[in-house]
Amino acid sequence: MSDVRQHADDIHDQFSDHIDVSVDDVEERLTTLVDEYKVPIDEARRSVTNHYLEEAGLEREDISRGGSEAANVEDVDEPEQWIDLTAKVIELWDPRSDSVAQVGLLGDPTGTIKFTKWAKSELPALEEGGVYELRNVVTDEYQGRYSVKLNSTTVIEELDEELEVGDDTSEIEGALVDMQSGSGLIKRCPKDDCTRVLQNGRCNEHGEVEGEFDLRIKAVVDDGIDAHEVIFDKEATEDLTGLSLEEAKEMAMDALDTTIVADEIMDDIVGTYYRIEGPTFGRYVLADDVEELDGPADPEQLLIKARSM
Repeated sequence: MSDVRQHADDIHDQFSDHIDVSVDDVEERLTTLVDEYKVPIDEARRSVTNHYLEEAGLEREDISRGGSEAANVEDVDEPEQWIDLTAKVIELWDPRSDSVAQVGLLGDPTGTIKFTKWAKSELPALEEGGVYELRNVVTDEYQGRYSVKLNSTTVIEELDEELEVGDDTSEIEGALVDMQSGSGLIKRCPKDDCTRVLQNGRCNEHGEVEGEFDLRIKAVVDDGIDAHEVIFDKEATEDLTGLSLEEAKEMAMDALDTTIVADEIMDDIVGTYYRIEGPTFGRYVLADDVEELDGPADPEQLLIKARSM
């Protein structure tokens, strides 16, 4: 079976219960994008999936990729994966949108993760302190912080058992040796509950949109043994650099170039030693508490190390 045909089969399985579409129709759309317009297969799949979502009047969270797999919280390290979790509801928060029925924090022995349950899913309510088997939830990501979304395909089963919740907080001390691409002044998708970073003005899910500015740092901190990837969200970036989002926007506007913000931040922080504490999500440490240290930084050696990463 060809690669395109396999993707067509997967998409057909997602929509066969919602609209009248054949595998051949799906394959034809994919083939046109891949062969005639030279679109990469992953981008073609997203485009065709979005077409059928619109035709069916569905949201992405309403469809499954088929065959979710059991996972622990620590296993969640990329978005748009369908998994099964057994977790305890640690805390519930007030939803900010009418489209959200519940939002809160789940935990298992490997760590904690945010969850969102959509109102239209009409799923039973989760209770604080309850332990649940959650089958067919989809993962999401925002600034390195992963979450799971409960949707109309999710199955919830309450379990009569206790579950110990692990601590996923990390503390590292070391030199900030590199600042990765995607740092500085960025734009995010403005659609409800979508926070994806735009690439050339496009959201992978919603296409071309008028993005909203945000500020972040994706850094590499070397503690002398390991290199840690650390994400500073807007608040952490403002605290670290003294540069506010509004000042960053003005700086970019004056220069007619958003990259000037990242360049300015890099000059200020690369080579500096920090103590950083925060939760670990996948391969990222999220900087919640940051302290600058008087470490013996060797700028030349740090530059050599940064270029080698």
